[in-house]
Amino acid sequence: MTRALLALLVLAAPASAQDGWHAGFAAQRITPAEPMWMSGYASRTAPADGTETDLFAKAAVLRAPDGKTFCLVTLDLVGIDRDTSRQVVTAITDKHRLPREAVALAVSHTHCGPVVGKNLRSMYFLDDHHARLVDAYTDALPGKVLKAVDGAVAALGPVTLSAGVGSATFAVNRRENKEADVPALREAGKLKGPTDHDVPVLAARDAQGKLKGVVFGYACHATVLSAQKWCADYPGFAQLELEKAHPGAVALFWAGCGADQNPLPRRTVELARGYGKQLADAVDAVLAKPMPAVGAGAAAAYREVPLPLHEIPSREALLKQAENPNKYEAARARHLLKQLDTPRGIPADYPYPVQTWKLGRVTWVLLGGEVVVDYSLRLKRELGAGLWVAGYANDVMAYVPSARVLREGGYEGATSMVYYGLPSVWGPEVEERVVAEVRRQVGAK
Repeated sequence: MTRALLALLVLAAPASAQDGWHAGFAAQRITPAEPMWMSGYASRTAPADGTETDLFAKAAVLRAPDGKTFCLVTLDLVGIDRDTSRQVVTAITDKHRLPREAVALAVSHTHCGPVVGKNLRSMYFLDDHHARLVDAYTDALPGKVLKAVDGAVAALGPVTLSAGVGSATFAVNRRENKEADVPALREAGKLKGPTDHDVPVLAARDAQGKLKGVVFGYACHATVLSAQKWCADYPGFAQLELEKAHPGAVALFWAGCGADQNPLPRRTVELARGYGKQLADAVDAVLAKPMPAVGAGAAAAYREVPLPLHEIPSREALLKQAENPNKYEAARARHLLKQLDTPRGIPADYPYPVQTWKLGRVTWVLLGGEVVVDYSLRLKRELGAGLWVAGYANDVMAYVPSARVLREGGYEGATSMVYYGLPSVWGPEVEERVVAEVRRQVGAK
């Protein structure tokens, strides 16, 4: 069935009775206005030199039948640091009088966006000019996001809010499968390792059944591309496909627990477009079927949980690391030495954000950092298959390995902490701390 026919079927379907929900959607372009340094890969040696697709901040504002209001902001960025996140959230909560728990920021983790704030700054060695460009872009970001939120608030209107789950299978466990072997392994049905191929879909339709907005997620790195052009990668292409198929609708993507998942094979724009189309087709397949309304009931919770780090290095150890021939290790050590001399010193834990939303029958967990797939699989197993679990939300401070991945080590379990500037790997209790907070917020015993 063609995408155009799917869209016609949806528009021709009779609209469900509206259930008291209101929703509004809007987008704001955040593509840098001039060449600046790109985020995601340490191997880059030059700033961006063009644009493949624009980057966007998008907002979905949802108002429940009881008046509780939720604001989701999605960003075509590799990450967002804690300070920048707090500035963006404060701009929204102050103007629109929302509690902190009602605002969520979700980045797509595209590796073809700009460096922002302090996120992954240990990975880059910027001269004064490029450092000023990063600072200026970061300073302007809260205002641009607020424009998107203002637009979504202005567009609020009655909707039927419905939900469903589709499937897309291009995500591959990158720890268990060599990239060059993936086509043959896929053909033979022998891919290894855990994956989460669910595609959660939240749709808002007006009284005539016209799609106003669609929010969808997938657990896979946005790393198809590594070129020097701004691009929202496969999530951006998926959103473009959906907005083309549903004129007037705004499509928003959130990244799931895909820290150990890659779109494979990769490296070409054609592949990024292809994965985007696969994902858009998965969303459209859900939209084309009857989707149960989410129903009444709404709640939100947010807490920053202290996640212990394994150890804090001594001054002597840091001085030695500062002479390391590995420039990234040395840069992290110099940063930590400066931090050591502040009144607070180097904290022994990190304030890790855990957020949950209940939207009728949908329970949505939003976790900070680059979360591995074990978390979504475990939480859905323990709390119900209908649970939605996002990563890369509110603060992308580091990889967040499960106990298994932490024991195994490797990039996701250990060495990536260097690029994020944290002093050590997480403590062994990291998974249990996160899961316990999720269970507390959703009222699970």
